Amino acid sequence: MSARPAAASGPQPVAIALLASVFVVAACGLVYELSAAALSSYLLGDSVLQFSTVIGTYLFAMGVGSWLSRYFDRQLPAHFLRIELLVALIGGGMPALLFIANAYVPGAFRLLLYGMVLVVGALVGLEIPLVMRILRRNVALKELVSQVLTFDYLGALAVSIAFPLLLVPQLGMIRTGLLFGLMNAAVAVWALWLFRHELRRVGAHATACALVLLALAAAFVLADRITTLAEDKFYQDRIVFSATSPYQRIVVTHGNAGYRLFLNGNLQFAERDEYRYHEALVHPAMAAHGAPKKVAVLGGGDGMAVREILKYPSVESVTLVELDPNMTRLFTEHETLAALNGGSLKSPKVRIVNADAFQWLQQPGDMFDVIVVDFPDPTNFAIGKLYTSSFYALLDKRLSASGYAVIQTTSPLIARKSFWTVAETLESVGLQVAPYHAHVPSFGEWGYIIASHRPYRLPGASALPQGLRFLSAESLPLLFDFPLDMSRVPAEVNRLSNQVLVTTYEQEWGKR
Repeated sequence: MSARPAAASGPQPVAIALLASVFVVAACGLVYELSAAALSSYLLGDSVLQFSTVIGTYLFAMGVGSWLSRYFDRQLPAHFLRIELLVALIGGGMPALLFIANAYVPGAFRLLLYGMVLVVGALVGLEIPLVMRILRRNVALKELVSQVLTFDYLGALAVSIAFPLLLVPQLGMIRTGLLFGLMNAAVAVWALWLFRHELRRVGAHATACALVLLALAAAFVLADRITTLAEDKFYQDRIVFSATSPYQRIVVTHGNAGYRLFLNGNLQFAERDEYRYHEALVHPAMAAHGAPKKVAVLGGGDGMAVREILKYPSVESVTLVELDPNMTRLFTEHETLAALNGGSLKSPKVRIVNADAFQWLQQPGDMFDVIVVDFPDPTNFAIGKLYTSSFYALLDKRLSASGYAVIQTTSPLIARKSFWTVAETLESVGLQVAPYHAHVPSFGEWGYIIASHRPYRLPGASALPQGLRFLSAESLPLLFDFPLDMSRVPAEVNRLSNQVLVTTYEQEWGKR
């Protein structure tokens, strides 16, 4: 081990090459960590819990790997090369394998997830100690640690910025993992070249590098087919559109129920019965107001709620606040999907704001006669904040004195306590509530809550617009009648500091 690689003209080129490898190794390791955490939050919900447990497991495994590095005494370049190839193959292929596992063997998903995180974390934990021991040949000990850690942290910084803003939106989760797997394999090839004169069985190492590169490159080329294979099995129907944004995985399918929209695997609407959901969401509040002029829609980037709002001649403007520009773009430009919302997002009355609704409400702005809140269910803390007392206090300030806000509020039958938690939270900021429910076959019994500064009054027989398929003046009062198994139960206020709703929601829907 005392001989220096003949490939280098002196110590400095080898040191620079290895430090550059540290940068790449750190970047790859963080990508695998973020990919596993993001996938688990997409597929299992509760992003805080998933990121916390995945990152904790990964860091523990890195510690184990660092401890195991003490047992590697000889042929350090050969060990480093082998570890790079293993990290490339397992880490780079992890997103693809997890997608397929979720579709075909969902019961084994958690076991595979944490098993792969442990393996990749342990291998990554072995990398840096081995590099440092190899670098001791060419770098003074007093500079060694600072230089290695500097490049390590720089690699992590680069990826932490690029992963959500560039890599996932442009490449998707599977291709991002495979790309960085290829980068890990490239480091192995670089190590093969640097240390070719001191490695035993160079031909075998070269063959292993070639096979790993070939496998990862083939998977990268076939990434769309891998995604389609997994998602077709998971969603059952034919996928007509799919995209990964910095915020969510968007999938649109077409089958017996017509077009269906899924966000992070959760159904948002089915063409067959979405009219029931959106008529129930919009018209009890709009018709009760009488003559709403300024309306806001928070969430609802598919434009279905906007479609129903525009049926009122009194409406002068609709402000749609949707976090994900991919959603509003899709339902504006895709001819078939835009037809589902009647081209509502192209209406001159509609202004689209792509922003976080919480932050948007914090800014000074207009008052609204009706505010329609159509967020996904509180499956994680990022969405759960939009159901807190802090959020509703901001909503209250933008609601006119005679205005109504309506909030989609999950199922009062399956998630009974979750439903009444939202009611309790709205009342905690001084709003009066009028809960109601409707049957939507794709979802089952579904709940909504109207919040206002004045008691809610049912609209007159002529207040509803013509041409509705579900609601009528006769059926509307029935929505506000709750049977015993959906009646009010004691619940806590959902605050930013505790977000009890997320935990309650997961417990209740987990009982299905």
